[in-house]
Amino acid sequence: MDNNVFGGAAAAEKEKCTMAKPFLVIMAAGMGSRYGGLKQIDPVGPNGQIILDYSIYDAHRAGFERVVFIIRPELHEAFEQAIGRKARRFMQVDYAYQTTDNLPEGLHAPEGREKPLGTAHAVWCASEATAGAPIAVINADDFYGADAFRKMYDYLINAQDDEKFRYCMVGYRVENTLTENGTVSRGVCTADENGLLTGIIERTAISRAADGRIVYAADGDEPAGEIPAGTPVSLNLWGFTPSFLPTLEDGLRRFFAEKLPQNPMKGEYYLPFAVDELIQAGRATAQVLTTTARWFGVTYREDKPTVCAAIAEMTRQGEYPEDL
Repeated sequence: MDNNVFGGAAAAEKEKCTMAKPFLVIMAAGMGSRYGGLKQIDPVGPNGQIILDYSIYDAHRAGFERVVFIIRPELHEAFEQAIGRKARRFMQVDYAYQTTDNLPEGLHAPEGREKPLGTAHAVWCASEATAGAPIAVINADDFYGADAFRKMYDYLINAQDDEKFRYCMVGYRVENTLTENGTVSRGVCTADENGLLTGIIERTAISRAADGRIVYAADGDEPAGEIPAGTPVSLNLWGFTPSFLPTLEDGLRRFFAEKLPQNPMKGEYYLPFAVDELIQAGRATAQVLTTTARWFGVTYREDKPTVCAAIAEMTRQGEYPEDL
């Protein structure tokens, strides 16, 4: 441990935190608005399970023992009854609340702002609940697959910061993240020869062309283009050592000073942007953990039969219990 970097007492505390078992942090503050209320979350499993039930089960099997749900405070009771209570079969459950007034001291959301302030702000809201442990962060409504959680847990349980913060993300092959029913938005990743993330470009309209190529549409001044099969993309499955959450306070202050004034009602501080800031500043790396798992999600109503059929087949093969 380099005490010149972290300081004597800080180094001991950092080592203690790094050795702590990782928490799973689930961004769910937008669930109620996207689904029109928790009661309308679509079941995809044979006994009414939702996608989040499978994520919690897979994370538990990988070794995670504690989960923090980031939600809106008014959804607490409904969320606990629909999801939290079931999750307690496998993990210790805690909650964090994302609101526009839950901010570092001295910051205030623009008057009249109702829209959440972004995924990086959501994760900052979980700072106290995670108790300085390493964290894995996921979306609530994406099916990531057991392999992704195993690789994430194995990385975090051994992760040690040194001269840089050592983070990670799970990269999915782009062809395993598409839907036949429309376009998808993905963070298209580039990595160096050591598998370290060098950049993410958000592509907002990716689809498979009639000739089988994977293409994205033009976006503003950006022309349309092609994404080669095998290219890793981000689905917001990130892993962080305890050093990350303190950096988000500084990031939020920069966002409020520089970016939010340009779009006060809708501007958001996104998790990939927060990570990229640290990488570009030379303060952090992010290892791209590759997986051959296929993503599933109900981006469009027409996606549901495909998701249900895939989970039914995995259940039939014994990957998941019917009574999960």
